[in-house]
Amino acid sequence: MQEVVDLIPRKVELMNKDNIVLIDVRTQMEFNQTGIIENSHMLTFYDEYGNYNLEEWLEEFRKLVTSKDQTFILICAHANRTRMIGNYLVQQEGYKNCAHLYGGIAQWLQEGRKTVAI
Repeated sequence: MQEVVDLIPRKVELMNKDNIVLIDVRTQMEFNQTGIIENSHMLTFYDEYGNYNLEEWLEEFRKLVTSKDQTFILICAHANRTRMIGNYLVQQEGYKNCAHLYGGIAQWLQEGRKTVAI
């Protein structure tokens, strides 16, 4: 069975140079607080109350990831949301190349990596 791959910030930074699809699932408030990794697509999954609309999110997600074989990287604050979302995409939706930023944007920033202000 496929599983979500943990990628350390350095690896994500290298893959970003190859035009990989980066999807940041955090909230607008979080984007405003920390900025986003350059080239990331902002696609909030859970709202500030923990609610989500799976079908609406998947519809937008499928515009970015157009094949079940396409590689993409999910990003959130600490890698908890992305682990759950990634597991769902792999196990229920059949995506084969799902990764997430290990430690989330918090780890990214802790390592002194840059973000782009929103």
